[in-house]
Amino acid sequence: MKQILLGLVCPLLVFALLAVLVAVNPNVLTWDISLLRIIHPYANPRLDRVAAIATDFGTELGVIPATLLLIALALWRQRWRIATYLSLTLVGSSLLNRTLKELWHRARPALWEALKPHLDFSFPSGHAMSSMTFVATLILINWNTPLRPWMLIYGSLFVVIIGWTRLYLGVHFPSDILAGWMLSIAFAIGMSLIVFREEPAPNAADSIASEE
Repeated sequence: MKQILLGLVCPLLVFALLAVLVAVNPNVLTWDISLLRIIHPYANPRLDRVAAIATDFGTELGVIPATLLLIALALWRQRWRIATYLSLTLVGSSLLNRTLKELWHRARPALWEALKPHLDFSFPSGHAMSSMTFVATLILINWNTPLRPWMLIYGSLFVVIIGWTRLYLGVHFPSDILAGWMLSIAFAIGMSLIVFREEPAPNAADSIASEE
């Protein structure tokens, strides 16, 4: 239980710190600007195309259809709690992100012309939240299965790539990405405690991948 609480509380504390810093100084976090300026000189037409395509796998091209497919699979295999958990995290993460964007009203970076401009607000990153929520839920669902190490490895790579695309495209500050990651980890763990009650993840027998 101590590990579960740490996994919930520590990310929330990091998110709270970032939220306060952004509320006080929305566009003048020194490390935000420095990291963006480190990334931008490496821009080139080939990376532009890769980033523009890859970034959408964090939402409509990847995370959303994959989550819907997993929900359908869970329902087909009568894994009701997993289907509920996936549904609540998918919808809840999106609603939480939209709400926080409106509350913080942080403008998008304007250091250079963005390749894929956005008209909504910046904090926290929706792509970072959706990708991390997706990966965190998969890790928790497979916590007691042999798939967990692979989920950790490839899931981490996935969220880092999506986060990089948002910075490379110039549509988010690094603090937007980090805040989205932290909040999503806490949200996924919190929802797992509600849906699965006593366990942070289902037993191996409840996993979608388990045999009847």
